[in-house]
Amino acid sequence: MSHPILTDSQTKMKKAVDYTLHEFSAIHTGKATPALVEGVMVEAYGSMVPLKSCAAISTPDPRMIQIQPWDAGLAKAIGKAIQQANLGFNPIVDGKLIRIPLPDMSRERRVEFVKTCHKLAEDGRVHVRNVRRDALETLKKAKLPEDEAKRLEKDIQTATDKSIKDIGDHLAHKEKDLLTV
Repeated sequence: MSHPILTDSQTKMKKAVDYTLHEFSAIHTGKATPALVEGVMVEAYGSMVPLKSCAAISTPDPRMIQIQPWDAGLAKAIGKAIQQANLGFNPIVDGKLIRIPLPDMSRERRVEFVKTCHKLAEDGRVHVRNVRRDALETLKKAKLPEDEAKRLEKDIQTATDKSIKDIGDHLAHKEKDLLTV
């Protein structure tokens, strides 16, 4: 049976890893993916909504993102929102469709993105270590029998190591994606 302190810390660590992976997905590698634009906020019907909730986003080829709004009247607003999001893309509004050709990335730009990924990964690792610290403090206050406390401490450290390894593995994969042309 798992202890609530361990379960809680594992849940928080998983959230930290998932958040880091989500941040990684927003960094483009030169290959088109809907994740690059789906979080862009668009002004639609008097409120701000994420792009993915008002349009279909597809990638017809590796260098192109295509957006088809469910309401053709939103095409210009979507084009404007993508430009304002400052993602380095230049959307082309073509009637009911918005096309975003991805520019070729220079070596310097790729290296810059790798540095950003390293920073995001470190932020994720710091968050995981903070969860571990909080869990260990809670464990000390719980006044459990010594053998149970030691076992939980070891389990928390195992969860921490696994989470940090997951972030490292994903960082290595993202770095490989960025640096292979």
